[in-house]
Amino acid sequence: MSQQHPQQPAQPYPPQQPGSGAPEPQPPKKRGIGRIAGLGCVGVIALFAVAAVATGGGGDDSGDGSNKDKAVTADSKREKDRPAAEKSQAERFRACVAEDGTKTEKAAVEHVTKVTGADKRNDILDAAEVYTDFQGGLTGPHQGEGKLIASAFTSCYESDNGLVTVYDENGEILANANY
Repeated sequence: MSQQHPQQPAQPYPPQQPGSGAPEPQPPKKRGIGRIAGLGCVGVIALFAVAAVATGGGGDDSGDGSNKDKAVTADSKREKDRPAAEKSQAERFRACVAEDGTKTEKAAVEHVTKVTGADKRNDILDAAEVYTDFQGGLTGPHQGEGKLIASAFTSCYESDNGLVTVYDENGEILANANY
């Protein structure tokens, strides 16, 4: 008499002998669409975070002892009393235009509030920025004054490959020029 092995009802597949040649069933593959979408969102958020830090949105370091420019609100008497090394870039630019500028350039330069990048030149790619209290941007009513300020800047500073950009109080470009 032959004996048969009873099958257990809990097993979905009949038991197989090792080496019987029948392939073992593979579990279904999981789709990674949710994982890919999640990683994509994390990547976009990381990109925004890096961009915010790179553009200066990372915070204000009040303990910074460097010689950064500050908005100029000092009266002209105080400017004349301080040594040249202590004057801001905006004050030095105004002093240069006061000595050598035309009457219209002098009037336009009175609206300059801040100058950056004028003291760091390497003649490879020099980029100076001049900020004013004008409004209206490139097509506004103060475009002419912006061009005068850029022209006055080129008279005061020299570079083999420099670009000065003049901005209004909202950060919109008024004018630019090579210097």
